Amino acid sequence: MTGSRPAPLARHGRLRSPGLAAAIVRVVAIGLCVVVVAGLSVGAIAFSRIDGNLRQRTTTLPGDTDVPSIGAYSGTVNLLLVGSDTRTGQKGHYGENPGSTLNDVNILIHISEDHTKATVISFPRDLYVSRPACTNPGDTKERLPSATGVKINSVLEFGGLGCVRDTVASLTGMRIPFAALITFDGVVEMSNAVGGVPVCVAKPIRDDYTGLRLSKGEHSLQGTTALKFLRTRHGVGDGSDVTRISSQQVFLSSLVRKIKSDSTLTDVTKLYGLAIAATQSMNLSSSLANVDTMVSIGRAVAQIPLAQFVLVQYPTTLYGDGLVPNEKSATVLIDAVKADKKLTLAKSQKGATDGKGSVDESGSSASPSPSSSSSSASPSPSPSGSASSSDTVDLPDTVVGQTVEQQTCSVGNDLGRR
Repeated sequence: MTGSRPAPLARHGRLRSPGLAAAIVRVVAIGLCVVVVAGLSVGAIAFSRIDGNLRQRTTTLPGDTDVPSIGAYSGTVNLLLVGSDTRTGQKGHYGENPGSTLNDVNILIHISEDHTKATVISFPRDLYVSRPACTNPGDTKERLPSATGVKINSVLEFGGLGCVRDTVASLTGMRIPFAALITFDGVVEMSNAVGGVPVCVAKPIRDDYTGLRLSKGEHSLQGTTALKFLRTRHGVGDGSDVTRISSQQVFLSSLVRKIKSDSTLTDVTKLYGLAIAATQSMNLSSSLANVDTMVSIGRAVAQIPLAQFVLVQYPTTLYGDGLVPNEKSATVLIDAVKADKKLTLAKSQKGATDGKGSVDESGSSASPSPSSSSSSASPSPSPSGSASSSDTVDLPDTVVGQTVEQQTCSVGNDLGRR
């Protein structure tokens, strides 16, 4: 699709998911963290095997340069994690093969220059973007044409991982030297390797499309059940992709807490299994496919407090059969991230649709944890966003998210009844 954006056609919240929802692979963000942290503990034999996996799964992106050695990494880290719905090469059965290679998951991880803060930004799959001219991965001498008004999840199939990286870089104005691609099998393998993830469900989930049935309460999810939970759209919130992202952040935040706990980080066998599972399931840019680099980044991730690990959605508004950026709110968010500001989430948040994908454990909408905001009480940020201090930015209420420290529950429903 080129030229102008399409005329409004339908509400995004009720659109049918194209094929099986590749959003299940958002967990790759944590998989990568696991790999780099695991590298600090597993020893020379593990390093050798992991490095062998990396060498077999490497993609050279335009502009890739030499990488630093262990202990040498310093400064800002920007890393793009992409999840594809491809069935090619998958060991598991994930329904009918749609024959596509869509990047339905696009997550940008930003680690601040001083390694005290991290922001994870999820870009909805149906976001309309401008795609820049990209290098053809099949013929590096060829430049593929730019286009406007294309959905972000079409870029991988058009121009490969490098083109997705360039598109997100163009949208955010951020330089992104590292990128990784993962498919379905890795989600199952990593959830098994970690031994399950505790997930809270505020209301029962019934989704006939994925076969997921979860009662109200806490569940330890792994294997195919974890995959069904991360995949379900009809079973959470209002059935839209944007509420699914919030629900997945419940899983993601719990997984981060688990892998950063002493019981996990001191279990060498478990760490080794996680590292192998992740490296066998990801295709990494050549700038990242180096054990030394991953360990260096892991050192930066490991020291970040849970309250300063913030998960947010890129702010959007409904438009036709998809979404467009909420430019005012996006500017506040991206400028704050690039300036390495401490982010304070609004106490009351509103996304592109009316549904809520997650709530805190008390049953109210997810809101910032006390330790992630100032010690004194303060009013909720205004929609335009404002700086409460020179080092802190109050995000607009249209920026939906949570910190990893927050204990949240997924909001289930039975919209998935056939």
